[in-house]
Amino acid sequence: MTLYQAMLAATLLLPALGAVVIALLPARLDRAARIAATGFAAGTLVPIVVLAFARDAGWMSYEAGTPAVRPWTELDLTWVPALHLDFHLGVDGVSYPLVALTGLLTLLCCAYTVWHVPEGGTGRTLAALLLVLETGILGTFLALDLVLFFLFFEVVLLPMYAVIAGWGGEERRRAARKFVLYTLFGSVLLLLGVVTVAVTAGTADLVTLTGGADLSRTTQYAAFGLFAVAFAVKAPLWPLHTWLPDAHTQAPTVGSVILAGVLLKMGTYGLIRVGVGVVPLGAAWAAPALGILAAAAILAGALICLRQTELKRLIAYSSVGHMGFVLLGIATLTATGLQAALIGNIAHGLITGLLFFLAGAIKDRAHTGELTDLGGLRETAPRLAALLGFAAIASLGLPGLAGFWGEAFAVVAAVQRGGGLWLTLAVIAAIGGALTAAYFLRLLRKVTHGPATAPVAPGITGAEWFAWAPLVALTLAVGLVPALALAATEGPVASLTGVLP
Repeated sequence: MTLYQAMLAATLLLPALGAVVIALLPARLDRAARIAATGFAAGTLVPIVVLAFARDAGWMSYEAGTPAVRPWTELDLTWVPALHLDFHLGVDGVSYPLVALTGLLTLLCCAYTVWHVPEGGTGRTLAALLLVLETGILGTFLALDLVLFFLFFEVVLLPMYAVIAGWGGEERRRAARKFVLYTLFGSVLLLLGVVTVAVTAGTADLVTLTGGADLSRTTQYAAFGLFAVAFAVKAPLWPLHTWLPDAHTQAPTVGSVILAGVLLKMGTYGLIRVGVGVVPLGAAWAAPALGILAAAAILAGALICLRQTELKRLIAYSSVGHMGFVLLGIATLTATGLQAALIGNIAHGLITGLLFFLAGAIKDRAHTGELTDLGGLRETAPRLAALLGFAAIASLGLPGLAGFWGEAFAVVAAVQRGGGLWLTLAVIAAIGGALTAAYFLRLLRKVTHGPATAPVAPGITGAEWFAWAPLVALTLAVGLVPALALAATEGPVASLTGVLP
């Protein structure tokens, strides 16, 4: 086993081992368990950083005849010989930014629990669940076997249910049940799609399957339909989004951060890696419908946000619109569109993660999330108001911040696609972008301006600075230097678009 193969294994083993260790610690060591969980999360970042150096000198070279998926490094072990299933892991330019984002957000959330444990259960259990979530999400991004991808995709279901139901708000159990029911519906469809492809092609290996693997047009159409709905539920994409606002509103702060920051990205990543990659004929066939749904999501998300009166619920609905831009980029099936989707995923994870951290802090201090009760924040807590203003203008897509690139170039990709339909969708998306600016400016006017209506403690703790500062810095860095997120995507994206009809 090479160094980089060992790093791949360690990326999954460390959080899994950490979850077991934390769960076995006695309840009297609750704070020590949370500190240990933070140590395991920090340790997981080490192999993730090392994997960035796994790219060889030819990592951008995708000549004709080479596989469409060319991992920087991979680990392929026989798993179930009778069924020809392998434990196949790998990382490339499409998956690595999401792997790094998962490692970072899990570390920040674990560190946050050292000082902030929501009511409902022990911090030790919450920290262990965060590490289980990290294992499942990382496994989804690293899996290069379709069956393994499905299994990791499902690992996150019960831990996220437990996080919402155990540490959420007053309606947490109803929100958790809704999350599970929607996700199980998507899971059934995903399993049917996986079985359809694996049985027909005679393999579940994603490297072999990418490009269609001689699957018939009918098979690809059917499989893509199953995959698209399954991933739309997880993303979630309009109109299958209705579980999201309840889950975000009721989840504890760290649950909302993980849910918005990386768990939703499993859906859009799956749409690119599995939907576009494995069944390209199906993707091309459904592209116009996906584009229409994306534009509808952008417009509907913005209009709903203009009516919201609760802080976390507004941020949750904003994700519907932002994921609409990601879907629009994917639907164009162009290199520009796919890269817009990839950077949009990263930007949304950074910015919305920061927004939910801030929303949780404001709600904890003011004991309310109603916008009308949070006026005057710039007077009572100017630092919190400044950070909220930064996150809001980043989320509305101000040039120079991370949120700009994905949304702007999704519109550009639709224009480049050409034709009356795509130009219309580009115009609708641009209008949605303007409405996004409107509802975030409305949010700031209600929360940061006007007379103070609720006492808010002005100070920011060291734990909060530790959790928020990296997200602020990366939002600015990716906005100024988008190559930080896109440098390694050119080759894989060119290869994926090269297998499209």
